[in-house]
Amino acid sequence: MTTVVFVRHGLTAATGERLTGQLPDVHLDERGQAQAAALAKRFAGVNLAAVVTSPLERCRETAEPIADQAGLDLHVDDRLIECGYGEWTGRTLRDIAKDPLWKVVQSHPSAAVFPGVDGESLRAVQHRAVDAVRAWNASLGPQAVWVCCSHADVIRLVLADALGMHLDEFQRLVVDPCSVSIVRYTTLRPFVLRINDSDLDFAQLLSPPKPRRKRSPRSAAASPSDRSQPHTP
Repeated sequence: MTTVVFVRHGLTAATGERLTGQLPDVHLDERGQAQAAALAKRFAGVNLAAVVTSPLERCRETAEPIADQAGLDLHVDDRLIECGYGEWTGRTLRDIAKDPLWKVVQSHPSAAVFPGVDGESLRAVQHRAVDAVRAWNASLGPQAVWVCCSHADVIRLVLADALGMHLDEFQRLVVDPCSVSIVRYTTLRPFVLRINDSDLDFAQLLSPPKPRRKRSPRSAAASPSDRSQPHTP
């Protein structure tokens, strides 16, 4: 019964605004650093077998305090890296929401392939990420508890697999910055114990969304601020 604690990286200056994808040198901002420090304290007393992270700095900076807390070395697995968004990388969410591919990503993500030489399909991302998790499970053994620090879309794709959801339904899942999701893998099936646990009180969790500025019907239909947006890098 290997238990995996999935951690999304903390906040960066680009979170919710720009699609940083696999760009290097995107670091946690002060908010993200505070999130990472607070999250590490939640692991006090947990006997972790390993802490494994995406190679990108924002994930490493989130995972390092957890590894330090546990007295473990930090392992990097390239299969946990953010989706290759190709020509979308570096663009604002508001801008890419105007691209016809945006609707495909939202409504039929299993068919989505991001443009450009470095663009991946979401199917390929799910495959590599699930393979990574399964490989670490096999390596660490059935009684292990380990941390997997990655990115919103990557974690949501792995959760969809654990839940037995079709890839086209993964947009229903929400994974906030520095949140925790927990899956216990057994010989019978994966059991999902937590999703998007960010230790918020109910006042924060249930606060009404901020009012949005009025836009034309066309622009409103493709708004990147919609809750169904595929990522907030």
